[in-house]
Amino acid sequence: MTDMLVRLYDLPPSTPNPLIRRGITPEKHIVLEWVQAHFSDYWRSECDVAFHRSPVSCFLAVEDGVLLGFGCYDTTRRGFFGPTGVADFSRGRGLGKAILLACLHDMFAQGYGYAIIGGAGPLDFYAHAVGAVVIEDSTPGVYAGMLRK
Repeated sequence: MTDMLVRLYDLPPSTPNPLIRRGITPEKHIVLEWVQAHFSDYWRSECDVAFHRSPVSCFLAVEDGVLLGFGCYDTTRRGFFGPTGVADFSRGRGLGKAILLACLHDMFAQGYGYAIIGGAGPLDFYAHAVGAVVIEDSTPGVYAGMLRK
């Protein structure tokens, strides 16, 4: 999967969404179990790193105490956004874009000018949502040689 580049100084505004918030460390175990159950061991590992950052670099979508989605940055590499995902039962509500914008605006606030979306899956989504552009010849990029099960 190819990487994409985002200009953080040119992001669309982030509309406040009461379901989106930064994760806190006491709930790390719950989030990690959820990420593993809904996505993968690899994403669980990356999400774990996000909870060790200060401030925590994992944003969550939560409704009535139920985790609906997550997004992280600065996990595999500094300046990288991802992983991110929304539960199947919650897709189509704009949560993915809201999480993406929360993370990217936070990256800008932390001093980054650009972000890389590593191994971007839905290229059209990222291009439309935040103006991300493909980084040519970026496959396999930083994931080359990664151990796999």
